[in-house]
Amino acid sequence: MSKPSSNFSSAQIAPSELLRGIASLKMAKSDAVLGNYTCEVTELSREGETIIELKYRVVSWFSPNENILIVIFPVLAILLFWGQFGIVTLKYKSNYTKEKAIFLLVAGLLLTVLVIVGAFLFIPGEYSTKNASGLGLIVLPTVILILLHYCVFMIAMGMSSFTISILIIQLLGYVLSVVGFSLCVSECIPVHGPLLISGLGIIALAELLGLVYMKCVASNHRTIQPPKKAVEEPLNGHNAHGVSAFLSN
Repeated sequence: MSKPSSNFSSAQIAPSELLRGIASLKMAKSDAVLGNYTCEVTELSREGETIIELKYRVVSWFSPNENILIVIFPVLAILLFWGQFGIVTLKYKSNYTKEKAIFLLVAGLLLTVLVIVGAFLFIPGEYSTKNASGLGLIVLPTVILILLHYCVFMIAMGMSSFTISILIIQLLGYVLSVVGFSLCVSECIPVHGPLLISGLGIIALAELLGLVYMKCVASNHRTIQPPKKAVEEPLNGHNAHGVSAFLSN
């Protein structure tokens, strides 16, 4: 088999494919200059010539609808978490300490920033390292939501069979989204996009169920202010004089 020319150093033909009658030429995109190419095929008793026009066509990694859903579901889940955080801070002031509130606030802000940065990197278009990194920042940090959901439940009402079921559903959604993410990154054509999107949708659904449940419980919960220390008021001058007179008598 002849060696490729210096202008097309990456060009190659698979010998195993030739035996099956397939003479496909593969080369790097940097060598494939746009234009018309002449292909000559010589067999034992005949030869042929074909002119092929090379064009570039940008194929989106995900469809437009999939791009929207991949961004919308995590953003919706984060907004639902902030709704839960608001209920906790307004209705359950006596159930949490300042440290717990700071932890929820910092972790929520960190998750929000990561997803926003991932959404900016995840620009619709063909597969690239930038898009894959953006998708990773959208999908992988959602595990923080499970931890935050658990902390919110423990502060507000404790663990019950219903809250445990919600956490299990959310964990299942995260596993599906991570598996879908790994399968999509390994292929230029993400045939497993629905698996990824369904996992993110389940995560958002679990957050919605948690918010609705907390809202229903909080509606029957009277806001309890944290206990205040008793302050002893000093005796004024009149009372002190009266006490002194009583003692002298």
